[in-house]
Amino acid sequence: MSDPTRPAGPKIIAIANQKGGVGKTTTTINLGAALCEMGHRVLVVDLDPQGNASTGLGVDDRPYTTYDLLLDDVDLSQVILPTGTENLSLIPATVDLSSADIELFSNEKRSFLLHDSLRQKGIDAFRFDVILIDCPPSLNLLTVNAMVAAHSVLVPLQSEFFALEGLSQLMLTIREVRQSANPDLRIEGVVMTMYDARNNLSQQVEADARANLGDLVFRTVIPRNVRVSEAPSYALPVLAYDGSSKGAAAYRALAQELLAKNEKRAA
Repeated sequence: MSDPTRPAGPKIIAIANQKGGVGKTTTTINLGAALCEMGHRVLVVDLDPQGNASTGLGVDDRPYTTYDLLLDDVDLSQVILPTGTENLSLIPATVDLSSADIELFSNEKRSFLLHDSLRQKGIDAFRFDVILIDCPPSLNLLTVNAMVAAHSVLVPLQSEFFALEGLSQLMLTIREVRQSANPDLRIEGVVMTMYDARNNLSQQVEADARANLGDLVFRTVIPRNVRVSEAPSYALPVLAYDGSSKGAAAYRALAQELLAKNEKRAA
């Protein structure tokens, strides 16, 4: 039975696309930083064995990780780490997570481990407003865990040929998770990434996405921007690396649009 005296938990968003290199981690880091800049407390959960979100946020010392959280039931207070960005925290990942899929398979609660971990009573003390889960580039058990744990899925879509083809499989997975484990899961939206306004192909992919998906596609597009590409090598979000860049402006706009959408739904 739920505890009526307990505060409402944070909004949990899985950032997913089974294609690699579409801007999942970049979007997770910079959307998180933009939300923090607006006064929100954000937790990034690195669920990708490559650990790029952890590296991109400058967290090299990772005594406990998402692997420990999922498989060894380590307490949240031990796995949540601060980052160099105010109000932005991280549960890091290492390559250990690459074996988790096999180890999870024998666990009867295998799809609910992240869901239960992020709803430990101890999470209330951190007062997070938003949790962003950076999913691996595949539709495996880790991604399913993220979707079962999340309230919604945000899909970065690269502005390149074949971008829409992989989307149908992702939508199918979301539908299956809805039917089997998380009936309230919805699609937060699709955000166009690596967009080049001078490129006819980018414009065509955007037009196709809007024609097929309508209002699911965010108005904000994330441009192909050298500052966005450089920022991870300095272990910084682009908002801290070059806050006046087009990339930083785009992620601020995305954060504002995301919050506006959610306020509209809540009204």
